[in-house]
Amino acid sequence: MKKVMFQAILFSGFIVSGSHPVLAALPPNVARHKAEFVENLINQMTVKEKIGQLRQRFVSSEMPEAEVLQAITDGQIGAMFGSAPRPVSRVLQDAAVRQSRLKIPLFFGFDVIHGHRTIFPINLALASTWDMDAIALSGRIAAKEASADGLDMTFAPMVDIGRDPRWGRVSEGFGEDTYLVSRIARVVVNAFQGSTLSASDSIMACVKHFALYGAVEGGRDYNNVDMSSARMYQEYLPPYRAALDAGAGSVMIALNSINGIPANSNTWLLQNLLRKEWGFEGLTISDHGAVAELIEHGVGRTGKEAAQLAMVSGINMSMSDTFYAQELPGLLKSGGVTQQQIDNAVRRVLGAKYDMGLFEDPYRRIGIASEDPADINAESRLHRAQAREVARKTLVLLKNEKGRLPLKKDGVIALIGPLAKSGVDIMGSWSASGVASQSVTIYDGLKKAMNNGSLIYARGANLTEDQEVVKYLGASEIENDSRSSAEMIDEAVRVAKQADVVIAVVGEPRSMSHEAASRTSLDLPGRQSELITALYATGKPLVLLLMNGRPLSIGKEQKLADAVLETWYSGTEGGNAVADVVFGDYNPSGKLPTTFPRSVGQIPNYYSHLNTGRPYLPGGPRNYTSQYFDQSPGPLYPFGYGLSYTDFSLSEITLSTQILKSNKSVDASITVRNIGKRDGETVVQLYIRDVVASISRPVKELKNFQKILLKAGEEKTVRFSIDESDLKFFNAQLEYVAEPGEFRVQIGLDSQNVKEQSFELL
Repeated sequence: MKKVMFQAILFSGFIVSGSHPVLAALPPNVARHKAEFVENLINQMTVKEKIGQLRQRFVSSEMPEAEVLQAITDGQIGAMFGSAPRPVSRVLQDAAVRQSRLKIPLFFGFDVIHGHRTIFPINLALASTWDMDAIALSGRIAAKEASADGLDMTFAPMVDIGRDPRWGRVSEGFGEDTYLVSRIARVVVNAFQGSTLSASDSIMACVKHFALYGAVEGGRDYNNVDMSSARMYQEYLPPYRAALDAGAGSVMIALNSINGIPANSNTWLLQNLLRKEWGFEGLTISDHGAVAELIEHGVGRTGKEAAQLAMVSGINMSMSDTFYAQELPGLLKSGGVTQQQIDNAVRRVLGAKYDMGLFEDPYRRIGIASEDPADINAESRLHRAQAREVARKTLVLLKNEKGRLPLKKDGVIALIGPLAKSGVDIMGSWSASGVASQSVTIYDGLKKAMNNGSLIYARGANLTEDQEVVKYLGASEIENDSRSSAEMIDEAVRVAKQADVVIAVVGEPRSMSHEAASRTSLDLPGRQSELITALYATGKPLVLLLMNGRPLSIGKEQKLADAVLETWYSGTEGGNAVADVVFGDYNPSGKLPTTFPRSVGQIPNYYSHLNTGRPYLPGGPRNYTSQYFDQSPGPLYPFGYGLSYTDFSLSEITLSTQILKSNKSVDASITVRNIGKRDGETVVQLYIRDVVASISRPVKELKNFQKILLKAGEEKTVRFSIDESDLKFFNAQLEYVAEPGEFRVQIGLDSQNVKEQSFELL
């Protein structure tokens, strides 16, 4: 992209070209310093212009209305959210930098969550790779595509710990584990922001949702969070901190309250923790309409009080703002907010724009009109090969009795299910600028991959027959067949009887795994379970392909199937990636980043729970231990679980020492052997248990992992170095300490089946 220059502008006695007037007006040795530049600009701003910088408004894909352009020209809008074609963004930026008094550029933000035009698998699926290079690749391509469409910021990564699969936004996060999500957070921030944030192909990361949004009560979106400080620091806060330590330039503040105080008016959260304790110097942005929602939270009676609470607590920019514009001028006059508080917020906004390189070149990512793509959805703008490469790494093999998978490419395959031909659903939630017609469906992928065989199809069921649910989720998202359930199942059975093997593609439409899509059930929706029972009754080999954005309780259905493959929502190239695994062109290597419960009644059911005074003791009559009497307390599939088309064996663990001294380390090693007939990858996972401490500690915690590739018959010794930092936790006084005592080292290929050794920390 060519660098776009300003037209010559007369400003304070200087003729400048190529950068913001204030930047050019400063002496050369000062202009390079962000703080000096920002202060010079703030000193020239009116109160009205300052408040304007704190407001973010929605941009339509159509040409902007005159009132929006006028507000920008008057310095009353600081940023836009949403995605629009570059010509539209260019008009908006023209109003800011060519027509407003101080020529302060806008920035443009959008929810680029798992791809922009090329849609990669959903984040929960990306976490299933346990492959940081694959995740980084998806983030870097997303940044390149988004910046090429004129975007400067993404409202991502979403690093909320999600342990309640009823919550629809589980699909948007990276799972239940603090360590895994923290590692991914760092990778994604670096991928978005690149080596230089001001580069034309980099976008600023806005980590969200700060804080604790994944712990909403009952898994119900926008709900409250009540949590001890120890648990916050131990389990839920580390991923946000990891993203900020990686350099994320901004933070989106959560919609939930924390112990009764909404995040958007929470001075402890935004000042004491974020600014003082963590030292964050970047930009804070409210979620959509969150400042106004302080009234509904019950902490402000009026828009005036809501604006005051948000500004005083530390909300720099108000997304979809009305109250900052209306109320801050009066609050400043009355002393409800101070000039310093407003200036501090403006300082963060201008600093973010500086970091994104917008003062040097406001059109850095919008580009020039002559280089606008003739077709914004052109095939040449996609990165299909990379999307397929990443997507097949996300698939998790949950069951494979008698080696049913992979299938042969000849013969007759019956493909059954309401999701098999859906190009919309395979993209998943938050699919940015992805186009459904460019998606490779599972039907398309399997059909293309087959040799002399044939693929026959039947829908089999609707995803829901509850018209209230259809109305809620949107008729455009849920397209139902008008036939009765009996008719569709009968057709599916007839088709299945003609086949050598049956593949049932079942799960949820993407609209059920989305914001504002919390569920009270984890069962397969609609009549899909009945469909599977009918297909099983044909006696044909049965393979289930799951398409979903949350763990589902499929205990009954998985018993009927010969094989179960978790495909998640696998993106633009999902169908090809699924075909690669189904037909054995790729050996699945995914591992679950979240626990699959047996039923919704087990929630919460995560691996790193605390023990109790009466831990579960199997067998016998009423034994007064922690359990449900009507169902096994263990998960259907544990965290870290995933099969392969080959088999691996593990040796016992060898420790370099049984005594760990301060400032030293202990090496834990284990030999992994591929004892099957195929080359394959697996993830070797290190867990540690602190046996006795000043507070109760989890039964195990993930501390490290390595993904390794072994050829058939090959073995490799995997080594982990453990030092005192790996043993630290927040005690009752919130001191980050490692306490002397016994520690158990557990290494396995999932969180349940592990080898174990012990050492002592002196």
